[in-house]
Amino acid sequence: MESYIERPPLPGLAGVVRTVWIQRTGEAAYVQRHLPTGGVEIHFPIGDHPQLVGPLTGPEIEVIPAHTTIVGVRFRPGTAPPLSTVPGDLVDQRLGLAELWGSSVDRLVEAMARAGTPERALMFLQAHLLQEFRRAVRVDPLVGEAVQALMPWHPVNIDTLATHLALSASQLRRRCLHAVGVSPKALQRTLRFQGFLALAQAGAAASGRRGADGMAGLAVDVGYADQAHLSRECLRLTGLTPRQLLGGSIDRCACGHEHSASYQPFLATRSRPPLRA
Repeated sequence: MESYIERPPLPGLAGVVRTVWIQRTGEAAYVQRHLPTGGVEIHFPIGDHPQLVGPLTGPEIEVIPAHTTIVGVRFRPGTAPPLSTVPGDLVDQRLGLAELWGSSVDRLVEAMARAGTPERALMFLQAHLLQEFRRAVRVDPLVGEAVQALMPWHPVNIDTLATHLALSASQLRRRCLHAVGVSPKALQRTLRFQGFLALAQAGAAASGRRGADGMAGLAVDVGYADQAHLSRECLRLTGLTPRQLLGGSIDRCACGHEHSASYQPFLATRSRPPLRA
């Protein structure tokens, strides 16, 4: 039977990793729809070759073979692990981790295969990432501040954000493309949709602004003009309508997976005050 379990990362990785997970397939192959999150991911099949998935701008469909166990790490935007390239060169790409980390990946694959359980393998992978970040931390603090400001709860104009960071709009765009892989505007659209999914997964009630409730109310709460605006963006980012993605229910996606650990970092920023220029 297919299963997918998310959990928060180790405390030492909480500033750079959004969530970690373990996925198992059963007797049949599983069709996985990957959605844009604004960050890069490591997908590590136990006993096989790990891959790095660059920032997505649209849905990616993957067929995961039967009897496969994958441990994964989803990074926050702009906080990719130490690599031989930058996220800007990885957009919509899936590369073997050995191409980016070299021979150390072979030792990591062997150690992960000997871990005994997926849980221990995931802990081993996180310990390896902790060491890597301690040796080479390359997180752009201004981009990190920009990412927080682009969270969906208080929509901000990109020019206003650039002024707040003492950058020109072109400088902000250049630094965001380098560290995240996409422009500030594209990242804002992705984070806005992720905010909608976060509220839906949490079973949140709409605030009632503009008299909207249900899915339309949640759409307004994260910055969409209306439900039609949400529907257009959902189709662009996922290839599905909101009803198709959520299976007719706004509190659980149709895949049946539990994503609360992934969306908790979004919900934690909801009460922050809006940005002032």
